[in-house]
Amino acid sequence: MRRVDSGEGGLSSQQARERLERHGRNVLPHTPPPTLWFILLRQFQSPLIYILAVAAVIALAMGEVIDSGFIAAVLGLNALIGGYQEWKAEQSTRALQQLLKVRASVLRDDELDEIDAELLVPGDVVMLESGNRVPADLRLISAHSLEVDESLLTGESVSVEKDGRWTGPEDAPVSDRHNMAHAASVVARGRGKGVVVATGGETAVGQLALDLVSATGGSPPLVERMERFSRVIAIAVLVAAVVIGALGVGVGGYGASEMFFFVVAMAVSAIPEGLPVALSVALAIGTKRMAERGVIVRLLAAVEGLGSCTMIASDKTGTLTCNELTVREIRLADGTTLEVEGAGFVPEGEVRQGENRVSVEDRPELAAVARVAYLCNEGELRHRDGEWVWRGDPTDIALLTLGRKLGLNWERLDDEHPQVTQIPFESERQFAATYHTMGDETLVCVKGAPERVLGMCEWSGEGNRSEEWAAEAEAMAGVGYRVLALAEGRAGSMDREHRPSDPTGLRFLGFLGMIDPLRPGVREAVDACRTSGITVCMVTGDHPSTALAISRDLGIADESSEVISGSELSKLNPEEFREAVRSTRVFARVAPRQKLEIVNTARELGHFVAVTGDGVNDAPALRAAHIGVAMGKAGTDVAREAAELVITDDNFATIVAGIEEGRVAYRNVRNVVFLLVSCGLAEVLVLGAAILIGMPLPLLPTQILWLNLVTNGIQGVALAFEGKEGDELRRKPRPPRESIFNRLMIERTIVSAVVMSGVWLAAFHWMLGNGMEVDSARNILLLLMVLFQNFHVGNSRSETKSLFSISPLRNPLLLVGTAAAQLIHIAALYVPFTQTVLRTEPVSLSTWLTLLCLASSVLIVMELHKLLWRLRYRDSRP
Repeated sequence: MRRVDSGEGGLSSQQARERLERHGRNVLPHTPPPTLWFILLRQFQSPLIYILAVAAVIALAMGEVIDSGFIAAVLGLNALIGGYQEWKAEQSTRALQQLLKVRASVLRDDELDEIDAELLVPGDVVMLESGNRVPADLRLISAHSLEVDESLLTGESVSVEKDGRWTGPEDAPVSDRHNMAHAASVVARGRGKGVVVATGGETAVGQLALDLVSATGGSPPLVERMERFSRVIAIAVLVAAVVIGALGVGVGGYGASEMFFFVVAMAVSAIPEGLPVALSVALAIGTKRMAERGVIVRLLAAVEGLGSCTMIASDKTGTLTCNELTVREIRLADGTTLEVEGAGFVPEGEVRQGENRVSVEDRPELAAVARVAYLCNEGELRHRDGEWVWRGDPTDIALLTLGRKLGLNWERLDDEHPQVTQIPFESERQFAATYHTMGDETLVCVKGAPERVLGMCEWSGEGNRSEEWAAEAEAMAGVGYRVLALAEGRAGSMDREHRPSDPTGLRFLGFLGMIDPLRPGVREAVDACRTSGITVCMVTGDHPSTALAISRDLGIADESSEVISGSELSKLNPEEFREAVRSTRVFARVAPRQKLEIVNTARELGHFVAVTGDGVNDAPALRAAHIGVAMGKAGTDVAREAAELVITDDNFATIVAGIEEGRVAYRNVRNVVFLLVSCGLAEVLVLGAAILIGMPLPLLPTQILWLNLVTNGIQGVALAFEGKEGDELRRKPRPPRESIFNRLMIERTIVSAVVMSGVWLAAFHWMLGNGMEVDSARNILLLLMVLFQNFHVGNSRSETKSLFSISPLRNPLLLVGTAAAQLIHIAALYVPFTQTVLRTEPVSLSTWLTLLCLASSVLIVMELHKLLWRLRYRDSRP
């Protein structure tokens, strides 16, 4: 109180106003939301876009207005598609400031008032009760049965007991500060009073927000690969232009001015102008498909990123697990062990002993356990409007869920044993007790920590077995259970005014083993990740024993030596830390900044890292990862704002669907790149060969743009709609540093380009040799290239599978797109405007048939190449 210059009655209104001016509003640090114009401009930040922009400027300077206009239209369309997708996602997820927009009960001028939490200042005295969100960092003055859910800050799945009288070291981690209630946490039960010691950016959550604002995220794999690809294209085009230009002037005898125009035409042909639009469409389709499977994409390029990641660093609480305590095991006093099915608070599942179902009607000992679990309880579980709703402490709700599974008759219990009085749970007591009418006596129901409850029990017959049962409880805790002991007894008649002392002489009923269970399908999802070559790590703020128990269920780790804690990590030097990240799969009791360090180290080790999480504590790591995956249902706005992807159903298993769709998107991107680049390379080879041979320019710049932007552009966009091949999840991730042009892509590109350019050049040479006019020969060559594209788009549907093994109906839009491209070009042969611009004219039926036969050669050759590739690499999956 002295440090913040306050008192039990809080601040005066004048003091509050002065401090508000000095400290500012109680809001989190944040970055301003990007404007629509900024998002649109961001679409131009790519080397490939820069190259196209330069080409447009050069074309305009040379007076080629149509060429320049075509390229400008491509750039504008690309910016609109990508910008709209990102702006729409940003509008739906931008909610950083919503976390602290709550009301707070505060003492001002010695009177209790309710104000906006943004107006709180250091020194304010705040009252807390069950269900409140803590509005600022509070040093507790008093706490009555106060438990706070800090899972969004610490990752702890169990509510933390608070005690205003506790003191500890200044460097105690957030999870161990028992005298503090931190902003963004939620009061699970009880009441408390505290004085504000930090607001806004000075709070624990504020410090995390500062980390979030300052963190620089890793680029999605596709962005990095496309940037490398664009640089290679730019350098290759520049070198080829200089070399061919020099050869033309020095060897071919062309004039410098004529050669300059020729080089520009060649550069235009080499650059796949339709690629930016096709990529944006491919990613937009991936975005739509992922949304249909529960993955919302906030950054367009991140569509492919999840499919390329080599490591997933996952939070445990709420991501791998339900964040709903569940009774999984019952150990009765007679030594019987029962298993409880189901997960979470919804009472679905049975209690079994081996293969046999058990209910309260079968076992009197079990009926006593269920009765105590229900009566010694302050929670509420009701079926309302077709769904289950609950309120109260997670432990109480878990006990009520167990009662429902056992078939307990709640109404009859309430009627037969109305409550008389109670001893509420407090941390120093370590138990709770309720007293109920039972004829002329009083039924005493007790639940609590095993060591406390065992000491209240009376043992007969075989002697005191409390030590034996204590060891049993220790063994259950060792496998990750939170152990609760139950007991009952009898007392004399009492009324509601009676204040009972701690009960004694109780009959021990047994232990309940509770755990935050795995989400349905998560184990299969982790297995699928492993099959896909993706390393899954658990990074949690929970206790190491709990983390180990969950990791065993998931198959991530088996021994305690495979788990490392945050305190152990803090003692490692940088090289030891790197080795721990390289070899360890379970990180427990990890602070938020340590999680950030783990992610950064994994990136340094060469991983493409995806981080999943739902809490404020996960936000810095989500931002730093290559791909941040936030939970959309129970996650915080801060986590969602930091991530590129949001899982709508909070199920880790949905990530597998995202991985599959991401890999489909990347495969489609590669297919589009192959189609456009191989066609562009064929054009370059024809132009280069023509100049060396001394032939006229085979195509005019406008005709090249027509091929690249219109006919091939339409088919490239349609190719982006290709569906799954079915083996996406059986393939290993591509090496993080692998270029889009791996060995297979290079081979396919060169073979197809050589075939098309060879046939093309031979046809041009034959036509000129037979006395055909240059413009007429160019018109036929243009049609031949369109037909080549029609066949070649079929080659592009799969890298290794035969076109004839793929159903044409898998991508009906490709059929429509190919037909549309051909019809558009047919129209261009007859429409006066396009005849003038493209210098086209109709051709005879015999010419059509000849050109179709020539164009089919690329299909035949590429089918042979696929067959040879499959034979060479029968056991590999490129």
